Amino acid sequence: MGSRGAGDQGTGDGERQDRAPLPVPRPASTRILGIDPGSQRTGVGIIDVDAAGKLTHVFHGALAVAGEATFPLRLKRIFDGLVAIISEHQPAECGIERVFMARNPDSALKLGQARGAAICAAAARGLAVHEYAPTEIKQAVVGSGRGDKTQVQHMVGVLLGLKGPLQPDAADALAIAVTHAHTRASLARVGIPRTAWRRR
Repeated sequence: MGSRGAGDQGTGDGERQDRAPLPVPRPASTRILGIDPGSQRTGVGIIDVDAAGKLTHVFHGALAVAGEATFPLRLKRIFDGLVAIISEHQPAECGIERVFMARNPDSALKLGQARGAAICAAAARGLAVHEYAPTEIKQAVVGSGRGDKTQVQHMVGVLLGLKGPLQPDAADALAIAVTHAHTRASLARVGIPRTAWRRR
């Protein structure tokens, strides 16, 4: 049997010489659900954030529950609607707006109950719920805790590359998701849990 010449390009043991280049790995992303609770409309927004901090829009909408015959049925609609959305989109983390002072005690009570239904829906699907005050959300999205809803809607559209106007409830929900994405990134950099860190 003759020896192989120096110019031969044969391979042994099934090794291939024409391998295709390996794809560049993409940074792992985390899917975040944002909830803007309301006793008449509950905003829902879902985004993906990758390891480099890039935000990608996934879903937004609002659960309109004011037409239900009784208030308990509104709460059930919020719970069932969120459970269905979570089951479909499979977010890994959840942010929700903290209750603020409403115009009257009855409104505050109804808002708190709607928020409770939303939290229960997220918890029922195994999501930890992270709470954010309205000023935190405005600070994260607009750069000022005193920003108005129009500014929030505009900046959410810019950050997520969305065209056209956003419905306020959905925009607020997306803003909460963006706030959670920014907060988790900041905490990861400094290496402390959110419970030990508060914005003023």
